[in-house]
Amino acid sequence: MTGVSGHVLLALSVGLPLALALAVLSARLRPAVERLLPAAPLPALALALAADGTGAASLDALLLGVRLGADPTARVFLGFTALLWALAGWYARSYLGAAQRHRFFGLWLATMTGNLGLLLARDAISFYLFFGLMSLAAYALVVQEGTPAARRAGRVYIVLAVLSETCLLLGFLLASHAADSLLVADMRVALAAAPLRDATVLLLVAGFGIKLGLVPLHVWLPLAHGTAPAPASAVLSGAMIKAGLFGLLSFLPLGTAPMADWGWGLAWLGLLTAYWGIAAGLAQTHPKTILAYSSMSQMGIAAVAVGAGLAEPGRAGAAVAAAALYALHHGLAKGALFMGAGLHDAAGSAAGRRLVLAGQAAAALSVAGLPLAAGGAAKHALKEVAGHGAVGTLVGLSAIGTTLLLARFLLMLHRAPHHGHGPGHAHGHAHAGLAAPWLAALVASQAAAWWLAGPAHALEPSVLWDGLWPVLAGAALALAAFALRGRLRGVSVPAGDVVVLAAPLGPMAKAAVGRLRAARTRVRPPDVRRLVEDGLAALESRLTDWQSAGTAFLLLIAVVAAALLLRTG
Repeated sequence: MTGVSGHVLLALSVGLPLALALAVLSARLRPAVERLLPAAPLPALALALAADGTGAASLDALLLGVRLGADPTARVFLGFTALLWALAGWYARSYLGAAQRHRFFGLWLATMTGNLGLLLARDAISFYLFFGLMSLAAYALVVQEGTPAARRAGRVYIVLAVLSETCLLLGFLLASHAADSLLVADMRVALAAAPLRDATVLLLVAGFGIKLGLVPLHVWLPLAHGTAPAPASAVLSGAMIKAGLFGLLSFLPLGTAPMADWGWGLAWLGLLTAYWGIAAGLAQTHPKTILAYSSMSQMGIAAVAVGAGLAEPGRAGAAVAAAALYALHHGLAKGALFMGAGLHDAAGSAAGRRLVLAGQAAAALSVAGLPLAAGGAAKHALKEVAGHGAVGTLVGLSAIGTTLLLARFLLMLHRAPHHGHGPGHAHGHAHAGLAAPWLAALVASQAAAWWLAGPAHALEPSVLWDGLWPVLAGAALALAAFALRGRLRGVSVPAGDVVVLAAPLGPMAKAAVGRLRAARTRVRPPDVRRLVEDGLAALESRLTDWQSAGTAFLLLIAVVAAALLLRTG
């Protein structure tokens, strides 16, 4: 591939989906946009598959200088992300009904632009803008159904998305100040010796950890995935949460100086996330919510690899490779599972539903880490990075819980009511439009991961047994739970767990504030009280306006950032 063609692909990777998103504004162009929806991420896929790399492109006149490019790790993420967006876009054309279809597709394309763009961004400003575009535009995908549950999930999602953006903005300001550069590579190298290293790492882990679903920042994930349409859930879980993992790999100083406290702290947080996701997911009954907790759990395992690479620079290369392989397989397989959940609901016959369930079971076993499946190779690579101590042992044991959790998903999917027709259309070709991309995602999840991992060590007896026995143990526990159904009292955990269980604190706090205000009014002179109340009322009325609140919020961020930067001056 020549440099010119590489630059063209770089431009088209973000330019084509953005142009199509803008074209939705024209009623005449909407039918063409709908037809081109699966093609929008294909330039990015071609870029990822280019045999001789991509080089880089610079736009010095834009912002403070935009840098785009794709290193080997970015190409892996770009490849499976673009492929999943293409397959999910194909699926979405048959899944969605006519109501507000153009609005969904327009924001779908905007979200895609942000997701693909952040993987190509080589400077912090571009990364931040693409990340923000992805996160904010995805709100519309979460609330697409318009139900009270969807609107509630959207509120939780947008609050945490803004919190994530805030943490990343402050983290990027500190990192760029330490590096005296806006380039991501320079910031990563300088971070290990930065004056405010710990504060910067904390902000970055929090910002990316929200998108990744790390405990306790995970609460948006099960709420959003449970209410979003199936194609939206597929890209939310398969592609977008991987942006958090990619951010950690891109900005944390893996392979430079050892950061044992942060590295092993992140690894243990990842393990907590993995086991929390399993425990909370087993208490769910909605198939898509179970899958959401499963995604949260597996991203916790991926965070273990990042932590190990951060703690020991000698493991950094293997950690990055293992995390990328795991993300590739999980992204495509989990996308297929979410699409299969929608297809199962649309299947018009019992035989069709059984076929879908069989394909779902194959994908679930691969995600659990079954040997000779692509997921087994991905899980083995992660366990090698985690080592043979307590962390590595717990990574291996998590496969038992993953198997048990996905067995529950299959059972709940089997029991779920079905409508016998596609959500958007009742025609047979619409069913084909759901089944074909689902099958393609199933095949791609295996083929792409094996192509990247290679067959090394796959047939060694010790490797086979090491991957097989946790899956067998999880399957045995699932069978025992099924046999004892009705004899065990289950524990009910609402989707969103922490945020739902903490909901009563809001009214309690409001009542406490009311009592405090009443006490203060008894001791203040009437004129002062009235002055204060009028001022607070005016302030409150202004803050309820989103533009005023947003401006005040940005000013607060600027003040905090300036104070932190002055400390390092």
